[in-house]
Amino acid sequence: MLAWNPGQYLKFAQERTQPAIDLAVRIPLNKPAKILDIGCGPGNSTKVLQRRFPDSFILGIDSSPEMIETAKKEHPSLAFQLCDITCQLDQLSGDFDLAFSNACLQWVPHHPLLLPRLLKLLVPGGILAVQIPMNQEEPIHHILEDLAFQPEWKEKGLPSRLFYTLSQGEYFDLLSSQKAFLFMWQTTYIHVLNSHEDILEWYRGTGLRPYLNALSTQDQPIFLAQVMERVQQAYPLQANGLVLFPFPRFFFMAKKG
Repeated sequence: MLAWNPGQYLKFAQERTQPAIDLAVRIPLNKPAKILDIGCGPGNSTKVLQRRFPDSFILGIDSSPEMIETAKKEHPSLAFQLCDITCQLDQLSGDFDLAFSNACLQWVPHHPLLLPRLLKLLVPGGILAVQIPMNQEEPIHHILEDLAFQPEWKEKGLPSRLFYTLSQGEYFDLLSSQKAFLFMWQTTYIHVLNSHEDILEWYRGTGLRPYLNALSTQDQPIFLAQVMERVQQAYPLQANGLVLFPFPRFFFMAKKG
């Protein structure tokens, strides 16, 4: 399992947290007794839930010891627990009124099996609220995939990024088959970044991790330099020298019958 760096992740805390805010505000519950924050990371999304539902018990879970350690340190009034949802969901109680997940499930395989298991954690009438990045077709991912297939990097064992997300239609069919579908939407956030280096800094905390982990410390700067060259071409500077970084995110909610 790849280690997560909470400090790197939080370099863009405001941008990463805004989708959690936008998801939480639309949850059609008044006073849920128990809330589960799945893939809570360093606790920024858990804090959003506390502000939205101040009277609720909220448990944040994550598979990263580094993230859980940071969450406990930064938010000592909240509850956090190490939990890998690929194999440890049975350790959780099935009496949550809300299961919430912001930018986590794209790292977890087998969504047709996973989503019904997440719904089982809910009480009848409970809500599953999810945000998943849908940016596979954005330039940054094409850049990384194209480079990974170049002979000089392919021979070094550079992996191809696996995307576990389904299409919107597949999520609709899956949730409808569970008689749980409520609604879904997609938003493209146009992040205004100071430089092209900011794009690489953003992805060092997430999407670049599998690639850099596969490379030696000597090869990493060479690979990053090639990424940077292509990023500069794909994301032009604005007239004032800033960079626009579009980031599509998909949201859905389901209600347990």
